[in-house]
Amino acid sequence: MNLKSLLRASACLSSLALAVPAHAVDADEGETDGQSTIIVVGQKDAPVTVVPRGLSVSLGQENFDAVNAINVEDLMKYVPNFFVRKRFAGDDNAVVALRGTNTVQSARTIVMVDGFVVSNFLGNRYDYPPKWNVVGPAEVRQFDVVYGPYSARYGGNSMGGVISVTTQEPKETGAYATVQGMVMPFREYGFDQTFSGYSVEGGFTLKPASSRLSARGSIRHFRNTGQSMTYNLLSPASGSAAAVTGAYVDPREATPVFGAASPVAVTQDQLRLRLGYDAGGGWQIDALGMVWWTQQDLLEPRSWLTDAASGAPVYQGKVVFGGKAWNASGLTMSATRRREYLAGLKLAGPLAGWDLSLNLSRFWMPKWDARTSRDYLTGAANGAGTQSLSRSPGWYTGDVVLERQLGAHKLALGAQANLYETSTDTFTTAVWRAASTPLFSAATYGKTSLWGLWAEDAVELAPDWVLTAGLRHDRWRAYSGGIAKLYAGARKDDAYPERSDTSLSPKLSVQGQITPDLAVQLSLGTAKRFPTVGELFQGRFDDVTQAIDPQSFDPNLKAERSQDANLILRHGAGPVRLTASLFYQNIKDAIFSFQGLNQFGTVVSSYKNVDQVRQYGAELILEARDLLPGLDLDANVAWISAKTVRNAAAPAAEGVQFPRIPAWRSNGNLRYRIAAPLRASLGWRAASRPNSDLFGLQRGRAYGFQSEYVTVDARLSWDVTPAAQLSLGIDNLFNYQAYVAHPLPQRTFVADLKVKW
Repeated sequence: MNLKSLLRASACLSSLALAVPAHAVDADEGETDGQSTIIVVGQKDAPVTVVPRGLSVSLGQENFDAVNAINVEDLMKYVPNFFVRKRFAGDDNAVVALRGTNTVQSARTIVMVDGFVVSNFLGNRYDYPPKWNVVGPAEVRQFDVVYGPYSARYGGNSMGGVISVTTQEPKETGAYATVQGMVMPFREYGFDQTFSGYSVEGGFTLKPASSRLSARGSIRHFRNTGQSMTYNLLSPASGSAAAVTGAYVDPREATPVFGAASPVAVTQDQLRLRLGYDAGGGWQIDALGMVWWTQQDLLEPRSWLTDAASGAPVYQGKVVFGGKAWNASGLTMSATRRREYLAGLKLAGPLAGWDLSLNLSRFWMPKWDARTSRDYLTGAANGAGTQSLSRSPGWYTGDVVLERQLGAHKLALGAQANLYETSTDTFTTAVWRAASTPLFSAATYGKTSLWGLWAEDAVELAPDWVLTAGLRHDRWRAYSGGIAKLYAGARKDDAYPERSDTSLSPKLSVQGQITPDLAVQLSLGTAKRFPTVGELFQGRFDDVTQAIDPQSFDPNLKAERSQDANLILRHGAGPVRLTASLFYQNIKDAIFSFQGLNQFGTVVSSYKNVDQVRQYGAELILEARDLLPGLDLDANVAWISAKTVRNAAAPAAEGVQFPRIPAWRSNGNLRYRIAAPLRASLGWRAASRPNSDLFGLQRGRAYGFQSEYVTVDARLSWDVTPAAQLSLGIDNLFNYQAYVAHPLPQRTFVADLKVKW
């Protein structure tokens, strides 16, 4: 099955659904209050938890039951024009990509759990993903996704969108437990190995009928071994050396593949407690605490080279393969230990005629210890290496909102603040596993803060028509940034210049019913996304000047600024609802990582501004219920043009599709209630091949490239009793091999048992 076939199948299913006779939509469908007509694609069992301006999607239990959810981010996998860069089960670096925000632009999406920010805005890259694992899949009640920065309530990091995860409320006393196992046979190059893992999750709720207190606690233990993320290629050399065999000559790669990084052994433990107190008079107090332990080991790197004469394995050094001299290098061993905390407090209730809500949260990582061997041989001999120690990086966030209905006006005012800070020291060590005899080598550190004020007014123009105008002001500051390095036995620090900036972002949206079956929404907005700590303060020392290399960072790095528009038409008729969305985004000074030579001929990478990137596209979304008795369908297809319009620093990029953004995406899910206790589902995710670099020169379906993908998933669930459910599933049913530079999962078998009391 290829992408074209899947898109044809999606179109056929859409045509079938649209052929069903039409009936009137319920009058209250899509409404979350008595004033506004809200356009939301998805479930209607609960109000959307984020302001739904622009395309908005809400997922509930019906959607979750049809997904093989190993990690919490899997629950969103069929959302329109959406992709999560999940390389293996338990991946720490699962970055969201939606519309024209790609998988290395993590700072363009705001992610919240129960209203508390879990977005990691310490950087803007693949390794700064949201902290998904503050909650397990069984804990989630609702997923809401809003595309684009069309509400003044959210800062410039909503340039891509806003994702809200809502957990189960403690409504009654009870308990639950889930046991899950997964198995993935993996074959590529020298691998023919089956990787497996499991998770155990359980929890309780306490809600005595006579008490104002409520509690919900949960614990999850997860363990898995994922496939190797990196393959090692031979590099050209000269001279003579021992002849070897075993490397793979792949015409898609520049040089032969000789080995791979170790498979990734991941163990994660999560402990979560949510407390609620009904204070009376409409006031509610909620507190959330979470601790998350991670252990990640890469201790079994692979080399497929063998000495041609003796047959002994070869892991590194100069070799001769295919009559040419090469260097084999890059295999290492590593071990990481991390502990993370989230603490949050929420207060809501009436105050002098206004509805008040206050959120305060703190996320921090008091332990982050990463140890790496110098190479394979030192790793195997437990020799020298490096240690990276992070000094409690994390963030503080707070926001307060006041809302009030005044006649035809619904007013909302708010203030927000955050502080992001990081500090990491690197050491050389005599014994890499024990990190013995550590000697300081380098350090990076820095902080950013943001204060925001906003106001919105939703005005009822006529029955079922609402105009919303909003304005947001932000003040941003970057400070206390610097790096350090060891010279002649002494630590030398150099500081980055302090930065500050402001923004004013207007928003405007109008929505209403053209006819009883046809709704429309037009949203306009601007956003300004300020640089993160990682984009500003991650340069390097120049060993000649013993100061920060001016070519390794941009002291004048500007904030990204976007102008956005989204037109949505939704037609609902009986069991079928069709949504068409047209969107536009013009980004000035887009931030992107460039590579080049500094004045001493050393290759360095730094974040620079791309003068102008413009994207526009269309999404078509079909929702159909009971097409045939018991048969439901969600299907979507999206097209996007996202091109570099102007780039004075590298004009060759102009007119080229921006990296990692496919021109076509299609996601969908077909669900069938076979009988009262038995349900089956079939899901798909597909995308065309994107560019792997800014100039459109790197393209391919192989390691190191961004490839197209066509993934079909299947699931069968059986309600053994009203309190027990057994499910079997297969992800990537046809074993399509795809890459996000790293290899994505191959065919994976999943089984889970859920029990509740």
